[in-house]
Amino acid sequence: DPDAGDNGLLLYSLVNNQATEFDIDKNTGQIFTVSVAGKAGTFYLEVQAADHGTRQLTAGTTVSVTVHSSSSNNIVAVVLNQKINVVERNIAEVKRVLEDKLAWNIYIVEVYSNEFERKARSSTDVTYVKIIAFDGANQEVSAEDVKRKLREQKSNIETELEKIFLMSVNAAVEEVPADSTTPELIATIVLGVLLACTLVAFLAYVIFNIKRKRQYKQQYLLKQRAAIMEGIDNPCTNDRNGSLKSLEKPEHTNN
Repeated sequence: DPDAGDNGLLLYSLVNNQATEFDIDKNTGQIFTVSVAGKAGTFYLEVQAADHGTRQLTAGTTVSVTVHSSSSNNIVAVVLNQKINVVERNIAEVKRVLEDKLAWNIYIVEVYSNEFERKARSSTDVTYVKIIAFDGANQEVSAEDVKRKLREQKSNIETELEKIFLMSVNAAVEEVPADSTTPELIATIVLGVLLACTLVAFLAYVIFNIKRKRQYKQQYLLKQRAAIMEGIDNPCTNDRNGSLKSLEKPEHTNN
């Protein structure tokens, strides 16, 4: 805008922005990622610039952003002792500080907290910012190099972030945890454990029944054998009327 003074100041915004993947710095027009974890493809963003004139004038354009799938091995998590809603509100400035102190292009992959319920977005004082760094040749910087430089620049980064958050800031480096455990994953794990316990209980029941049947069968055979042995040892047996009857040799038999 060629105007001088307030009329020449521009404010940038995303028009009808329904997506949560991107945001824009209203003063500079810089577009940055908020969360593109697990996403790839081309996104089309409608960007508007407006001046501060009495009759506000605007201009717009479409910006296409292509997100390439990236190796998760080079993602690094920076842990800030700040509330997640505060970090999200100042994420453009956080990105600027990291780029300035690390001297690499920084892409924000995701901003999250450990909470499952994202409704209470101001109840935690720990926020994780996942980043990927790219060098001048647009090549991914290894996670180890990023961590090393973050540790080297820790005090400088914290000093600059304190100016943004207006309070003491601690910026730590943490290994990226395995995919954040979601309630769905927990439910799946619990269900799997319950099914495993049910299977074990069923197998135990089957084995117990088999052993019990074997024991009954053995007891029955022992009783039968005892009855036979008792009949051999006692030459007198009871007839059907209950009277004693000697075991007699059949009449029609050979020697």
